[in-house]
Amino acid sequence: MSKIVSVKAKVYKWTGPVQKIHENFCTNAADIVNQENISNDRWTTYKFHSWLVVEIETSDGLVGLGNAALSPEPCKSVVDTYLAPAIIGESIWDYEHIWQKMYRQTLAWGRKGVGMTAISAVDIAIWDALGKSAKQPVFKLLGGKTKSKLPCYASKLYSQPLDSLAKEAKDYVDQGFKAMKLRLGWGPTDGAEGMHKNIELIKTVRSVVGDNVDLMADVYMGWTFEYAKRMMRLIDNENLRWLEEPVIADDIDGYADLKASCRTPISGGEHEYTLFGFRQLLEKKAIDVVQFDTNRVGGITQAHKISALAEAFQIPVIPHAGQVHNFHISMSSVNAPIVEYFPFWPVEIGNELFWYIFDGEPQAKNGFIELEENKHGLGIKLSNKYLDKFEIIE
Repeated sequence: MSKIVSVKAKVYKWTGPVQKIHENFCTNAADIVNQENISNDRWTTYKFHSWLVVEIETSDGLVGLGNAALSPEPCKSVVDTYLAPAIIGESIWDYEHIWQKMYRQTLAWGRKGVGMTAISAVDIAIWDALGKSAKQPVFKLLGGKTKSKLPCYASKLYSQPLDSLAKEAKDYVDQGFKAMKLRLGWGPTDGAEGMHKNIELIKTVRSVVGDNVDLMADVYMGWTFEYAKRMMRLIDNENLRWLEEPVIADDIDGYADLKASCRTPISGGEHEYTLFGFRQLLEKKAIDVVQFDTNRVGGITQAHKISALAEAFQIPVIPHAGQVHNFHISMSSVNAPIVEYFPFWPVEIGNELFWYIFDGEPQAKNGFIELEENKHGLGIKLSNKYLDKFEIIE
C-alpha cells in the first residue's frame, strides 16, 4: 500500500569555491534599503548556497526525493518538527489528504514562505515515490505528454560588462536556444542614468541574437512602482516577451496597473504561494505569465491545480527555475508553452546548485528538454560526484 515509514530532511551546504558576482549583478528588493549597516554584498540574503533535500521512504522500500532552496535550515526544522510526525503512516496515494493535513495543521504560521516551502519539498518527494510505485514518470500521473519535447529558454545573462554579456548571449544562440532571459542591474537608487544602463543591456543582447529570438528581462522585485512606471516607457520599445517581477510580490495592485498600462507583458508569481495566492493574481488581472516555482508554491499537488486555474484564464504557465519537477508540470499542461533552463555553471548565487546535488536533471539540446518515458518518478537521484564539496546536516 506504500505507506510512509520515514521522512528525512537534510541540508546540503556548499563548501566549494564560489564565483564572485559582478557589481550591479541584478536588482533585488533590498536595494533601496540603507546599506550602511548591511553587508556590502546586497545578494547575501538571496543566495542559495544551501539546499534542502527530503527523502520519503515507503513500506515497500521506495524512496522519493524532494527539494527546496529557500531557507533550507528553517525548512528542515519545519519538516522534522511538524510535517514528518503528521504524515508517517499515511499512504502516498492519499496525497491530497496528506497535503491538506500539512497545510491545515501549519496554517497559523505556514501558509506562505518557509512553511509552504517545506510542504513543497515533502509533496515533491511524495510524487517522486508515486511515480516509482506506479512505474511511470510523474508527468504520466498528471495527464501525460502534451508535447513531444519542451522548448526551453536559457536563463542567466546577469548584468556584466557589455562585451562579456554579448559573448554569453552568442553562446546560447550557438547552442540552439530560441529564447533567453537577462537580468537588469539598476534600480531606483541609480536614477535616470541607471535606466539607460538597463536599456543598454537589453539592446546589447538584442544586437547579438537578432529579432528571431525571444528575449525576456528579470528585475527580481528590485524596482519601486514609480521607478517601474518610468522604466516601462523605455522598455516598451524593446520588444520583450515579458518583464519579470518588476515590483515586490505583495504589490499586486502595482502589477495590475503595470499590466494594464504597458505594452510589454508582465510576469510574476515566483514568490507567490498556493492556489489561493494565484486566484488573487488572476482575478485581479495582475500578470500576463504565471511563474510559480513548484518547490515553493506547495509542491506538485498545488502546481497542478494552479496550472488548471491559469488555463481557464488563458494565462500561460512558465514555472520559475529549470528543475525537473517543474518540467513534469509543464509537460503535462497544454498551457505551458516553454520552460526556464538554468545552464550548468560554476557555483555563483546558488540557483545552479541542484546540478551538483542530483544526477538525472535533463540537459537542454538545441533549445529543447526531453523527458524520458522509462524514468520512473521524477527521474533523478542523489549524486556522489561533488559530495566532498558539501557539508550535510542531518
